[in-house]
Amino acid sequence: MKKLALGVLFSALVALVATPASAELALPAASPGAKASQEVGVTTISIDYSSPAVKGRKIWGDLVPWDKVWRSGANAATKITFSNDVTFGGKPVPAGTYSILTLPSQKGWKVMLNKELGLFSTPAQYSAANDVATVAGTTTAIPNRERLTYIFSNTTDDGTTLDLEWEKLRVSVAIKVDTKSLTAANIAKSVQGTASDHAQAARYIAETSKDYAAALKHADWSVAIDSNWYNQWIRAEILAKSGKYAEARQAAQMAWDLGQKAPNFFYKNQVQQALADWKNK
Repeated sequence: MKKLALGVLFSALVALVATPASAELALPAASPGAKASQEVGVTTISIDYSSPAVKGRKIWGDLVPWDKVWRSGANAATKITFSNDVTFGGKPVPAGTYSILTLPSQKGWKVMLNKELGLFSTPAQYSAANDVATVAGTTTAIPNRERLTYIFSNTTDDGTTLDLEWEKLRVSVAIKVDTKSLTAANIAKSVQGTASDHAQAARYIAETSKDYAAALKHADWSVAIDSNWYNQWIRAEILAKSGKYAEARQAAQMAWDLGQKAPNFFYKNQVQQALADWKNK
C-alpha cells in the first residue's frame, strides 16, 4: 500500500516538472515601450519609442557615441506620426509616420526624420536619401532623468516643442502646424454638416477670426437644421458682438425658452445674465 502511494506521488511530481508553464515568464523589460501624444489645434502628433535607463553608465560619447547616427531610443528606431502636414524645425513635412534619427555631437545635434521605419541597427541601415527633413536640435542641460523620455512642451493651437530628455540632456525641436488653414478647410467641408457642426464652426470663427458675418451664417444654418437652446445661444452671442442687441435678445430668449425643456442647460446662468444685461441696449 505504501509502495503504491509513493508511486502515485512520484508520478505526480514527474508530471508537474515535465509540464511546461502555461504562461510566459513576465519580467521587466530592459527598455520598456512608451508612447506620447499631443493634440495641436486639429492635428495629432504621436511618438512611439523604447525607453532605456542610464543604470550608472556614461551615456553621451560612450553608450551613445558622438558623431554617429543614433536611433534615438532603444530597440527599433523611435517613430513619430503627424495626422496633418507640419513644419518640423522649419522644414515642411507631409503627414505620415517617420523614424526619428539623431546625430549627437559636441558641436551641435542634428535631428532627422526618415522614411525607413524598420531601422534597428544604425548607422548600418541608415540612408540619408530617405530623410524627409534634417534640422538642428537645441540642447539644454537638465536635472538627471534616469529613463529616456519624449515630452511635448510649450503647446499652443499652432505648434509645440518635441523634447528628448535623457541623463542630463534635453534635445528640442519646434513643430509648427497651420491650424488656421486646416480649420478653414474643415469649416468649408461642413456646409453640408449637422446642426452641431455649424454651431461649433460659428463659435470657433467668432472667437478666433472675429468674422461675425461668417460666424452668423453658420449659426443661422445650424438653427435652420435644428433649432435648440445651444445654437440659439451661440447666435445670440454673435449678434451681441455685432452690436445687434435687439436680435440678440430675441435669440437669447429663444435659448432660454428651449433650455427650460432641456435636460442639460449648462449655460443657463449666462443666458439669464445676458437677457438682463442686453435689456436696455
